[in-house]
Amino acid sequence: MKRYLTTIFVMLSVIVLVIGLSLDLYWSGIASWGLTFIFLIFAAYFTKYIPNEKKNKK
Repeated sequence: MKRYLTTIFVMLSVIVLVIGLSLDLYWSGIASWGLTFIFLIFAAYFTKYIPNEKKNKK
């Protein structure tokens, strides 16, 4: 399950960015970019759980 978290967090960041920027509220832009930044940090963190095919062949 951890190997799919990178994809999940990237998709969540896209969804939050699209919804947040489509809303025309006072702080929606800052909040959506902040959440997107946090989701992308989590996505980068969980890339270590993606299996490496080169290591498995040796």
